[in-house]
Amino acid sequence: MAGTIGQEEGKTPLRRVIMASLIGTTIEWYDFFLYGSAAALVFNKLFFPDYDPLTGTLLAFATYALGFVARPVGGIVFGHFGDRIGRKRLLMLSLMLMGAATVLIGVLPTYAQIGVWAPIALIALRLVQGFAVGGEWGGAVLMAAEHGDAARRGFWASWPQAGVPAGNLLAAGVLALMAGIQTEADFLAWGWRVPFVLSAFLVVIGWYIRNRVTESPLFEEAQEESRPKLPAIEVFRERPKALVLGAGLRVGENISYYILTVFSLTYLVDVAAESRSLALNALLIGAAVQFFAIPLFARLSDRIGRRPVYAFGGLGLAAWTFLFFPMLASGDNGSIILAVVVGLVLHGAMYGPQAAFITELFPTRIRYSGVSLAYQLTSIVAGSLAPIIALALYQRYDSATPVAIYVGIACAISGVSALLARETKGVELSELR
Repeated sequence: MAGTIGQEEGKTPLRRVIMASLIGTTIEWYDFFLYGSAAALVFNKLFFPDYDPLTGTLLAFATYALGFVARPVGGIVFGHFGDRIGRKRLLMLSLMLMGAATVLIGVLPTYAQIGVWAPIALIALRLVQGFAVGGEWGGAVLMAAEHGDAARRGFWASWPQAGVPAGNLLAAGVLALMAGIQTEADFLAWGWRVPFVLSAFLVVIGWYIRNRVTESPLFEEAQEESRPKLPAIEVFRERPKALVLGAGLRVGENISYYILTVFSLTYLVDVAAESRSLALNALLIGAAVQFFAIPLFARLSDRIGRRPVYAFGGLGLAAWTFLFFPMLASGDNGSIILAVVVGLVLHGAMYGPQAAFITELFPTRIRYSGVSLAYQLTSIVAGSLAPIIALALYQRYDSATPVAIYVGIACAISGVSALLARETKGVELSELR
């Protein structure tokens, strides 16, 4: 009986940690993706109205990309203090910063009201979003991974990852609802603002849940041994190969995700002339399927290894991208939805094991900084530029084939990086020095 009680006592805190990581990450990525969806659908008209639709969208994507530029800065700052004073406090701060910036975007005057100050304010708030989310991922993943056991670390650490499609699902869903029940004029006038202001309510929920989670036990043990003065510098000095490997794992995963979820909206609406509702609904269905695919692939990586599962996702998506755009341009609703769903499932084969894979590259005392740098530095040249590069390639060649080549090469790099990596499933994090 005592053994059973002990097991139950051990399981309950872990479940609470997983729930807090999932919900908190969902809320933060809801805020972050809401901007991306709005940039593809409305910001070009409201903040850059003097340009043709594709050029206005390109400028909107440029402000969207600035959030990625700020992410490594957030990763360094949050990683530094996360390795020195704890994971939990920094996660609470990132949640509040993201929520405040998102609500302010929702009440921001447009270009028609205050002129050039509108896009300037939009850029400033996007930088705050990027800074906040730069510290979110590392902390959320580590809270799950460091509370969990080695045998199921891939599964437990994948739930913050599942918060990404959940946040995207929530963002696209609220936008789709507002677009579906309003006229075009009303949606552009005020409907798009509602999802941003709604973030205030979600942040309150996230704060309550995260505040009930205790600090990572591995972090507390590491603090008794040593406290790094400059964790980021130690990462570069002690783990340069891990950073390069983490970047390789990230580049294709990151580029492909923003092509699948952001550029595809623009492609469907502005190029394929499909309705905004169809584009958002395809993304909704794909995100819903991916939400379940991520933990399933992560659990599979606990059984057969991180390397084969990750490589399958990277190499599989490299091939699928050449079918993806013809299916989007087919005019058939079923083919469009299938293209997005399969793409996001293959992406999930990378994203599911990724949290544990990257976590296992670094020792506890510099792990927050290590995982944040590996994850966020890549985003500057990957996810931030992906929609911009894709749109520029399409405008230059009037064809989606160059975009498919771009995504295919990036995904192949991630697939090969996984095959070159050391298998780390089942390794105790406390043993990594």
